[in-house]
Amino acid sequence: MQISPSILSADFANLQRELDAVANADWAHVDVMDNHFVPNLTLGLPVVEALLRVSPIPIDCHLMIADPDRWAPAYAEAGAGSVTFHVEAAADPKRLARQLRAAGARSGMALKPATPWAPYAELLPDLDMVLVMTVEPGFGGQSFLADQLPKVAQVRESVRRQGGQIWVQVDGGVSASTIEACAEAGADVFVAGSAVYGAASAADAVDQLRALAARHRH
Repeated sequence: MQISPSILSADFANLQRELDAVANADWAHVDVMDNHFVPNLTLGLPVVEALLRVSPIPIDCHLMIADPDRWAPAYAEAGAGSVTFHVEAAADPKRLARQLRAAGARSGMALKPATPWAPYAELLPDLDMVLVMTVEPGFGGQSFLADQLPKVAQVRESVRRQGGQIWVQVDGGVSASTIEACAEAGADVFVAGSAVYGAASAADAVDQLRALAARHRH
């Protein structure tokens, strides 16, 4: 059970300090938004490269961008440990997933809430992680969409049939009150933004979330 705090909820003026505050987490989740695929603009490759130089933990890049076929491999080449693209934006998801792996990253594929899983299950052999969005991508602090839990379960079942080390990640509204339902449905990597960075102690929040998720280990 892995916790990946989202720096979307961190203090952008002090990102090195904010990364150090979650050094006990498994990953730092970095949301890259381009104001095209989603109606928000966050940060891009130069900032990610700077974060990679100072982060005490591996970086998990979630690319909410148009044309990931063109732009995603650079994040893997820069040293991100995991790079996730949106299948809705990818022209050739299988080829892109293979490129990310070839560049040394774990390849992740994300699905927006309205995107069904079944048409993409055949891509699993080329993936290391599937991200089920539990909010509409674009902004932090949104309410958790419980109607996405059956999709999490579908992905977990496909992973079970496929075999291998493929992670199931959830992102959006993950907190102490929702993480157990996510884990029960089959998730094993949890992105939490405001639940971590809005807490009195970010490190304590990471430990608490991990302990709650661990009750439902599959």
